[in-house]
Amino acid sequence: MRGIYTSVTDIKKRVYAEVAKLSYNYEEGNLKQMDEIPYRVIPGEVSTYRESVFLERAIVREQMRLAMGLNLRTFSEHAPVTQGAEECVLPEKYYQPPLINIIKFACHKCPDKEVRVTDSCQGCLAHPCKEVCPKGAITFEGGKSHIDKEKCVGCGKCIKVCPYNAIMKMERPCAKVCGMNAIVSDEYGRAEINYDQCVSCGMCLAHCPFGAIADKAQIFQLIQAIKNDDTPVYAAIAPAVSMQFGKDLTPGKLRTAFKMLGFEDIMEVAIGADLCTISEARDFVNEVPEKIPFMGTSCCPSWAAMAKKLYPEQSECISMALTPMVLTGRLLKRMHPGCKVAFIGPCAAKKLEASRRTVRSDIDFVLTFEEIMGMFEAKEVDFNNLEESEVMHGASADGRGFAVSGGVADAVVNAIKEMYPDFGEVKVEKANGLAECRKMLALAKAGKYNGYLLEGMACPGGCVAGAGTLATAETATKDINNHKQVSTIKHALQSDYQSMLDLLEEKDLQME
Repeated sequence: MRGIYTSVTDIKKRVYAEVAKLSYNYEEGNLKQMDEIPYRVIPGEVSTYRESVFLERAIVREQMRLAMGLNLRTFSEHAPVTQGAEECVLPEKYYQPPLINIIKFACHKCPDKEVRVTDSCQGCLAHPCKEVCPKGAITFEGGKSHIDKEKCVGCGKCIKVCPYNAIMKMERPCAKVCGMNAIVSDEYGRAEINYDQCVSCGMCLAHCPFGAIADKAQIFQLIQAIKNDDTPVYAAIAPAVSMQFGKDLTPGKLRTAFKMLGFEDIMEVAIGADLCTISEARDFVNEVPEKIPFMGTSCCPSWAAMAKKLYPEQSECISMALTPMVLTGRLLKRMHPGCKVAFIGPCAAKKLEASRRTVRSDIDFVLTFEEIMGMFEAKEVDFNNLEESEVMHGASADGRGFAVSGGVADAVVNAIKEMYPDFGEVKVEKANGLAECRKMLALAKAGKYNGYLLEGMACPGGCVAGAGTLATAETATKDINNHKQVSTIKHALQSDYQSMLDLLEEKDLQME
């Protein structure tokens, strides 16, 4: 539903804005305004979205807690909305699992893989639906097709043969987009996450039309760090930023806009993508197929986590190169000793990547574009009135293309051609969406992709379709491709920062 401004989008933006205001105005020990926020987000006495205004505010309270990085409360016990809130005052607070959460009383208990007959049924004489049903689950009652739920196995044969498209398969939206099959039902029919399967891609929260699924945020903690005059905070902005804040926030206004939020300055993560490209190109040439049969790209944490969970024998084939986020963080901290770095991007899973022991010293905060938009709302930043300034520069067109499906592989192939002109053809296969990634790894395990470079992206379309994006993937992709065409630097080897790669890799704290 990205690109469509829905009630769910509006409420989330208002919650993020209120949490940002709370943090900007925070005085030590005073978090009482947390009690007032639900009444500002949901004003009045009459419900607008659900059956009760009290339910609407109860849901906002939990959304607010998650936006502050706090755990959901257990509603079988009494607990104030401020429970544990003093913890979020600390800028050093990292995410406590689980990252992705379901607010149970906001869940609609959607039907899961249930075949239904709609009003479009014409009760036709042929009744092919009945004829093809292998379980005899379809009868005709009152001239209309009827499905016995006890007999139906959900094979879908009736759906395919109905001449009026009158039979449909109802599927829980969050479960439908989960490539890990991690969404199940609890004893009350509400959605529940199997965290042993979940890789925190966030597709479920992006597709829940009831706003019942949300991830934790560091809005409050980031602003507390920004307010500390002794420690400058730099924003490392992911390549998927194109069009995320609308056409009025042009590339030339980004620096000004982020400085109005309190950031010291910005750097594009596409610079780190160039360095990652060089590292992966080097590893591919040196390791495939002598040491490993194929190599998968490293930049998507959900793709890498999926490989480790489902294909542990092949997980060593996922590149150990440091991700663009980590390389950019290290670069900023080497250039500005003592600073803090906030990664601003489209991805929920990057939050968990940043909380790894080996990455914590490189990236201090991770916020999505959606969460940053809440900060812009809190500060009442008017993009129209911002002056154009120097745009982010230093990255290649290939580095900026990391945000789009196929972009990582293209960048690595181009780098190999320049670094190793006699290497020969680099065979590539790509998959986007975890369901497709799983299929690709299954084939790789069977030996179908020996010698290949595999690009895996958890989000369909690439990072531009991440859980924390605001624009449609199509809009962002088009804008990224336009910027790539006018880039003066085309490939990673032309980056001004390539000489820094070995220095940044010195810590040798690669992905766990």
